[in-house]
Amino acid sequence: MTKHAFITGGGTGIGLATARALAAKTGVRLTLVGRDGARVQGAAEAFEDAQGVVCDVADEASVTAAFAQARDRYGAIDILINNAGITPSAPLHKTSLAAWNEVLAINLTGAFLCTRAALPDMYDAKWGRIVNVASIAGLMGSAYIAAYCASKHGMVGMTRALAKEAAKHGVTVNAICPGYVETDIVTRAVENIAAKTKLSGDEARASLYAGNPQGRLITADEVASAIAWLCSDGAAATNGAAIPMSGGEI
Repeated sequence: MTKHAFITGGGTGIGLATARALAAKTGVRLTLVGRDGARVQGAAEAFEDAQGVVCDVADEASVTAAFAQARDRYGAIDILINNAGITPSAPLHKTSLAAWNEVLAINLTGAFLCTRAALPDMYDAKWGRIVNVASIAGLMGSAYIAAYCASKHGMVGMTRALAKEAAKHGVTVNAICPGYVETDIVTRAVENIAAKTKLSGDEARASLYAGNPQGRLITADEVASAIAWLCSDGAAATNGAAIPMSGGEI
């Protein structure tokens, strides 16, 4: 039966790679959402059966409207990928309350709002897949990203709790926890490191490689492949997992 996947942060990076991976499964319909309407609509045009929807996942009314628009075109939600997120960095004593709240609102509350909106459809169907794109920062601490770590630890905790709630309804809930992924976010991270240190851009990038025992960054397609598997029938017994993808870093 044709499935309907709702992907936040679907216009670029891991979200777009996941859309491609899921589209490879015959009949999957895609709703790609993000704050940049032109970006998600442009991304959707590359697929046979997809739409782009503007959504600020931190805003309850925006989430409600996005899910209504998604259902109007493609029906009930079967698969939810909570991928939207931001990764600012600063020492904790220099982190403003506004910055802290923004990270939690987008990375954690956004996942909560979208999950809450999707669950009734999945419970009615007695089938569903929720994959939360967390981070190894949800499994360990790192300097200068306390807000990000807090949000991703919260996402992992929510994953584990909801997995136990949803299991009896035929719904699985899992988290993927990648290390640094070759996306625009890493490009900005490299620029930030170079700006705040005496390192060149190449040296800043090499410092990110150094944390991975494989000496490289993870690719968006690798993360997407794992997500697509978690959304398959073959992954039905995998529930409540927080899967690290960091080349052995953790």
